Amino acid sequence: MKVLFAASEAVPFAKTGGLADVAGSLPPAIAALGHDVRMVLPRYQCVDPEAFKLKHITAFDIPLASWKEHCDIYEGKTHNNVTVYFIQKDIYYNRPELYRTAHADYADNAERFAFFSRGIIELCRALNFRPDILHCNDWQTGLAPLYLKTFYRDDALFKRTKSVLTVHNLGYQGTFRPEDLRYTGLGWDLFTPEGIEFWGKVSFLKAGLLSADLLTTVSATYSREIQTPEYGHGLDGVLVKRSADLSGIVNGIDYEEWDPARDRGLAQKFSAARLSGKKACKEDLRRKVDLPTANAPLIGMVTRLTGQKGLDILTEALPELMSLGVQLVILGTGEEHYLQALKDAALIYHDQMRVLPQYSEALAKSIYAGSDLFLMPSRYEPCGLSQMISLRYGTVPVVRKTGGLMDTVVDYNPKTKRGTGFVFAEYSAPGLLDGVRRALLVYGDTKIWRRLMQAGMQRDFSWTHSAKEYVKLYRKALKKT
Repeated sequence: MKVLFAASEAVPFAKTGGLADVAGSLPPAIAALGHDVRMVLPRYQCVDPEAFKLKHITAFDIPLASWKEHCDIYEGKTHNNVTVYFIQKDIYYNRPELYRTAHADYADNAERFAFFSRGIIELCRALNFRPDILHCNDWQTGLAPLYLKTFYRDDALFKRTKSVLTVHNLGYQGTFRPEDLRYTGLGWDLFTPEGIEFWGKVSFLKAGLLSADLLTTVSATYSREIQTPEYGHGLDGVLVKRSADLSGIVNGIDYEEWDPARDRGLAQKFSAARLSGKKACKEDLRRKVDLPTANAPLIGMVTRLTGQKGLDILTEALPELMSLGVQLVILGTGEEHYLQALKDAALIYHDQMRVLPQYSEALAKSIYAGSDLFLMPSRYEPCGLSQMISLRYGTVPVVRKTGGLMDTVVDYNPKTKRGTGFVFAEYSAPGLLDGVRRALLVYGDTKIWRRLMQAGMQRDFSWTHSAKEYVKLYRKALKKT
């Protein structure tokens, strides 16, 4: 099959979140199964043509509203030799950040990503590339499936092309002012509740949800959750209508990048068979963050400091959590009021708690490898990658029963003494504390804890399995009439 994978970010080129990790790993995994997979991204300021060895291959005009905008196309490769096309238009993408300033979204995001969505399809025409599957991701590419079914429905190049839209987080919808509809080139006949209108605005994500041949999201549980008012962000009605075309495929992680047996950045390498290096990693983490050595379980978090990630119930639970005699290291940035609350707590619990308001890949790895437990008290979590990484590094996750967390962590059963982590159901400070307390009870039994660590390390969340599921989905899409 020929697949064009369209995303607004992908590692190692540009990243703000989990979408970039998926977009950087899934296409090579599908290509490894024998398919012709190519990627298309905007060329942001951070994508240095010299550093990534890009070459200019063509240029063309992209229709936008009643006019056309010229663009240049650069070509590069991932480290696993997947072709990546970059759409260059400096007035849209030559900026310090991908979507927003430190204070607000870019005011012209509707124009920027209408241009990108249209450019995805015009790129195929310019290169005479006939994709069997156009795989779009999130609102930034949500218009592309609609364009296929409107402006390009009679184009012979796309006669066999089917579209798939993956929703990585339904909370981000790409909604804009009604007047921004003009940038899409679409008519006002589509600005209806049955069309792409959403509470008086234009929704790029809704356009994709209505138009793509098949819809996916990043875990089976999340695919069910988003069909309910609690998790549907107002789009649950649309998703219920399309439930037959909606499926959930759990994300994976790169098992070469995340491998404690080969990770040169660790104080000492270790594996499920040889866990002794884990202790050295724990002491190394304490040294790096200046926590005193203590006979205490160490809890790690690598997270965005937002309500979605459970920071409200965490801050409420902190006094009682600290009374359990644990140490806590939190790495991440986000909303200022959560950051300030955590900093204040770290001053009070100076010997137990550290808050690192930054993102550092090296520190993240130290936390994954050096912690005993990994805490993810999310309000909702479409998939989550951190719990998979923590399992890989023998760090036992304590997670809330939602989305991909529920699909990837097996709750410890005290009767069978089996599981890979601890899952709590109630979204509350008491619920979080109950999960941690259950974990600490087992932590006291060295033999059972070791078995729990090894069970998690032996789980397979590599991309190979997920890639095979996507290929099945593509074949299903091609059979649609």
